[in-house]
Amino acid sequence: MRHLPFVAAALAAILLSACSIPSLPASRSVTASATIAPAPGRAPDASMAPTMPAVPTATPLPLPTVAPVATLAPELTNALAQEQQVLIELYRRVNPSVVSIEVVADHPIVDGNAPLSVSISQGSGFLFDDQGHIVTNDHVVEDGKQYQVRFSDGSMFTARLVGGDPGSDLAVLKVDELPAETAPLPLADSRTVEVGQTAIAIGNPFGLRNTLTVGVVSGVGRSLSGPASERGGRFRIPNVIQTDAAINPGNSGGPLLNIYGEVIGVNTAIRSDSGIFEGVGYAIPANAVARVIPAIIRDGRYDHPWMGIGMRDVDPLLAQRFDLPVQQGVLITEVVPGSPADLAGLRSSGRVADAAAQGRRLEGDIIVAINGQAVRDADELVSYLELEASVGDTVQMTVQRGDREEQITMTLEARPQE
Repeated sequence: MRHLPFVAAALAAILLSACSIPSLPASRSVTASATIAPAPGRAPDASMAPTMPAVPTATPLPLPTVAPVATLAPELTNALAQEQQVLIELYRRVNPSVVSIEVVADHPIVDGNAPLSVSISQGSGFLFDDQGHIVTNDHVVEDGKQYQVRFSDGSMFTARLVGGDPGSDLAVLKVDELPAETAPLPLADSRTVEVGQTAIAIGNPFGLRNTLTVGVVSGVGRSLSGPASERGGRFRIPNVIQTDAAINPGNSGGPLLNIYGEVIGVNTAIRSDSGIFEGVGYAIPANAVARVIPAIIRDGRYDHPWMGIGMRDVDPLLAQRFDLPVQQGVLITEVVPGSPADLAGLRSSGRVADAAAQGRRLEGDIIVAINGQAVRDADELVSYLELEASVGDTVQMTVQRGDREEQITMTLEARPQE
């Protein structure tokens, strides 16, 4: 096997030589010259050596002159050039307000040495106001002991955690210094976000700082699994924006922007079987940021309005199987004792699986509207509570109770802390 390189080299030499042989003229007869033997004892005379005919060499022909490929006419590229310039200018203006976040924790004592600080995660964030408050994801900063942020100009500052909210996956850090001419980013009204509009993400994927990716809003009104409840199950994060702008580990906490440079969402998660971006990313909507972040800055926390129910979507198949009076709505499967729902007198059906196993009907209340707004599934109910209601509000629930539709008032309380 050690001789293979030499064999390959020899073959290559043969190939190269074969490629460089000039073309020969047409064959013709050649008369051989007689060879004169030298006299004994006398050195051969070079002049007496036979003369071989010279082999003509081919003169290389010049390559034809070819003009460069023509550029596209301006009238064909004006729209693309304008879009390109928008992205360039947007990046120049927004990027100074986007930061890279390093989360540090103490390393356990080893061999009697003092604890060492180690980086446990990295993410992104953006400046919320001129007082140094930085928005990021709660899952980026959780379990950290110290934090430091890097701005696009290379400036680095330590930051302190003001507070976080697992229920919206939002958190706030604060720095006491800002680079010159760094300004907060404006929030858009995320209720106006439409599928198909341009979506631009700026952040620090895989620690690669100051990265811009572009896509579209792929969907709205999505929901993500939130923190676990005390009685099992999980709360939901509603009104989430879906995008195909590339989002990868490290983008979490960075802004998702419209073409005006306004924040429409906070990049928070991806749907992936491989752990890297596969075309589906999610962002917490800007309207949630507008509600949650000021409360965290003021109180260090955010209280979510809470009813105290377990629920399941009603669809036509479920309605047909259990002979329900409506085709869509939210079936109450549990009422937490002492909760607003319990105090309001809402009724639970119990678990649907138990009812099916026992062959009995589902007798629980079905919520079909809240404050006059139709409720077709749990996402719509949670969405209304999160964006339209607050702790202490009294809401009117329209429920289907058997064959009757009833109006029930309820005063919302704060969700129990996890």
